[in-house]
Amino acid sequence: MNKNDNIENAFKIAKQQYMDLGIDVDKALAIVNTIPISMHCWQGDDVSGFENPDGQLTGGIQTTGNYPGKATTPSQLRDDISEAMTMIPGTLRLNLHAIYLESDEKVDRDKIRPEHFSNWVLWAKRNKVGLDFNPSCFSHPLSADNLTLTNPNKEIRDFWIEHCKASRKVSEYFGKELGTPSMMNIWIPDGYKDVPADRLAPRQRLMDSLDQIIEEKLSPEFHKDAVESKLFGIGTEAYTAGSNEFYFGYAATRGIALCMDAGHFHPTEVVSDKISSASLYVNEMLLHVSRPIRWDSDHVVMLDDETQAIASEIIRHDLLDRVTIGLDFFDASINRIAAWVIGTRNMRKALLKALLEPIELLKKVEISGDYTSRLALLEETKSAPWAAVWDYYCMQQNVPVGIDWLEQVKCYEKDVLLNR
Repeated sequence: MNKNDNIENAFKIAKQQYMDLGIDVDKALAIVNTIPISMHCWQGDDVSGFENPDGQLTGGIQTTGNYPGKATTPSQLRDDISEAMTMIPGTLRLNLHAIYLESDEKVDRDKIRPEHFSNWVLWAKRNKVGLDFNPSCFSHPLSADNLTLTNPNKEIRDFWIEHCKASRKVSEYFGKELGTPSMMNIWIPDGYKDVPADRLAPRQRLMDSLDQIIEEKLSPEFHKDAVESKLFGIGTEAYTAGSNEFYFGYAATRGIALCMDAGHFHPTEVVSDKISSASLYVNEMLLHVSRPIRWDSDHVVMLDDETQAIASEIIRHDLLDRVTIGLDFFDASINRIAAWVIGTRNMRKALLKALLEPIELLKKVEISGDYTSRLALLEETKSAPWAAVWDYYCMQQNVPVGIDWLEQVKCYEKDVLLNR
């Protein structure tokens, strides 16, 4: 009996077990395959970009490690992303930062235009993926003090406002060219290292800046705005203007998406617990699935409790049409393509496991007050044969099954990465 036969036999047994719980496995596979996951381009080059690839990374962001093979040109990065995508099942998107523009001459951030990203659009069309976008309000001379949209200097503040306005036009261009709306997320590093005397004024300036940025109405058919909070960063330990409370209120009152990053909260807070509450007040959410270790360290996503809880909250509350799932991690200490594959496959695994939960039965016993059955079902589900379903799904989608993808990564490393 060959490997494929073993996978199919294990799948048949698993399918029957899930059927006994009232779960339609074929339906779960059809759904999980269509859920878009937005991979992030910056894992492949350590958040260097192509504006000034040798510049210093600022804004409270830090990449550690010097694993060989880092992408140093746009074509290298696109090749690496394409290679990673061949090992990941399901619908994928790509998330770009403004610093990944391409131009033969220097273009400052407030002057970026759609044409500076035309090669990315051509690549996306060939690979049948959508694109998302982010203004890059860091690693620039005018962000040196970690003050951009909140800067008391109006000239500097206006520069960043114009950058974000220009970024919206790039995002709109993506949506028009690719036939799927681009989610554009605004994150800024603004804050203070030590305790500020005035916590209000920076937030007033931030509100005014954002209002100017989103003043022009763009069709949600092509472009969507999101804002992202953060608890603290390197150099902004005492205060960040863009707090969770600020952006939650802003997104709710302006009718835009709220971005929640798994690493941007207190270590005892979890995004999974915030999703249901946020869904009552904001129409759309953007998630940056990451893995913090003691702080916003952006480790590669694991199939851990929080990743699973995030996926389960989305599925249990039928939020797939209101939540955009993006990834945000960067590790330069391991093979960068392997990092993409591990993290993105884990997010897809979590979604599949969530779809294989007996959700209706769980809700039924809970509403009846049968908490014994609730606990028993939740625990038994953890050891249900979801992995057999996952292996079958990967085989079905013609991507490597199990750890087979690692050999492909090693070959690519030998043939391509180590020759750079």
